[in-house]
Amino acid sequence: METEIETGSPKVQRRGSARRRRAAEHRSLPPRAAAFSLVILVPLTLGLAGCTGSDEEPEAVSTPSSVVLQPGKPGEKAETIAPEDYQGAPAQAPFSKADAGFLSDMILHHGQATEMAGLVPERSGSEQVKKFAARIDVVQDSEIDLMSGWLEENDYPVPLDVEGGDGSGPRAPEHGHDAEDMPGMLTDVEMASLEKASGAEFDRLFLEGMIKHHEGALTMCEEVAGSGSEERVIELATNIAADQMAEIDRMATMLAEL
Repeated sequence: METEIETGSPKVQRRGSARRRRAAEHRSLPPRAAAFSLVILVPLTLGLAGCTGSDEEPEAVSTPSSVVLQPGKPGEKAETIAPEDYQGAPAQAPFSKADAGFLSDMILHHGQATEMAGLVPERSGSEQVKKFAARIDVVQDSEIDLMSGWLEENDYPVPLDVEGGDGSGPRAPEHGHDAEDMPGMLTDVEMASLEKASGAEFDRLFLEGMIKHHEGALTMCEEVAGSGSEERVIELATNIAADQMAEIDRMATMLAEL
């Protein structure tokens, strides 16, 4: 039975009906993650017999008029399939509890990251940090839309922090969970310290906190890679991990330059 709850993390303000429209637009993976579903039709030009001056009809050609090139998974070669043998793309597997749990948790995890990024414009003394935080806000907010849409489509509850969420996700407090239990999440005390700081001190706390936050996300992505089953979820986790590893390196450089 679903139970309405409030999560332990601060609420993330969403953007009304416009956000709901964006969610529908983001329910498919970006182009790099959708590569596995492409089907490329390659015209096959048939060689015709040259003019011989004979009245005989040319011999019939049994070769198909086109072939289907179906890309393989990472590390696998593409296959060439005759049209009559092509049965279409395989049906998508349903989300497992591990898949849904990862999406629900990562929505809350991203939510705190966007909240942290929202503090930057008025408190940071670094233009470099401001530009970096703006990117985090756009990218992770878009991924929240995507993950929320997937949960809805598969009849899983969406966390209360997201508009329309009923709060009955896997982090319900009656089950002994708290959002701060997730890897890398800042505590209320750490968030309060960040909110009170400004200038170089704020930039230091922000970068240190976001590095910790990203490292926690890497742990979550690694866990779902071993327990999840839905290809889109695994692909998204792989993309998130790659992006955040690169951002950790960038933040470490900015931190050293303060």
